[in-house]
Amino acid sequence: MIKAGDDLAALLAKGLEHTRLRLEDGDIVLVCQKVVSKAEGRLVHLGDVEPSPFARNYAARWDKDPRLVEVVLRQTSRIVRNDRGVLIVETGPGWVCANAGVDESNALDDERAILLPVDADASAAKIRAGLRRLTGAEVAVVVTDTFGRPWRDGLTEVCIGIAGINPMLDLRGTKDLGGRELHHTVIAVADELAGAGGLLMEKASGIPAVHVRGYSFEPYEGTAKVLIRPAEADLFR
Repeated sequence: MIKAGDDLAALLAKGLEHTRLRLEDGDIVLVCQKVVSKAEGRLVHLGDVEPSPFARNYAARWDKDPRLVEVVLRQTSRIVRNDRGVLIVETGPGWVCANAGVDESNALDDERAILLPVDADASAAKIRAGLRRLTGAEVAVVVTDTFGRPWRDGLTEVCIGIAGINPMLDLRGTKDLGGRELHHTVIAVADELAGAGGLLMEKASGIPAVHVRGYSFEPYEGTAKVLIRPAEADLFR
């Protein structure tokens, strides 16, 4: 039950100790966005929100809470698609997702909504530094969130913040089984790790983090935003 101001690194270290796991260099810690946002105070009380005329009209048409629609609009830099009561938008950091990632699940209050972190990469870096201080281990941290996908039903976990791990595995220049050189294959390994962790972080389980060992990753000091397809390469804009 994370509260604003909680030290996530300390709580994670305590959880690891409780499960008798000791972090080692090269381990990866996946942390769900929900606890990151809660610890950073990214909460909105709907009673404090005054909906705009657009939010009121939209909510009336599609039977939505106008206050929640307004919260989504305030987190939106671009509306990508708006149809049948579904808002697909681009957020400030550049993530394209439904409702700007605004979520009421596990808020534990019917009048509260949870926003995405302002900078999930900075959040991951803070957790990584805290774990290094507390455990002495040099680990990577991935902040995960649940996204839908174009052209496919069902949700999956994806990476929205990283520290210490390259979210991409570039296989261009390597050879396939037949000796043919690969020219386009770049794997979003951070998303694949996030999806694997999602199998353990069930929505009502209260498990906010997963410990990964055995995946050899490329150290990296950049951001997860490299996972966002550049506008000039986006054929659907």
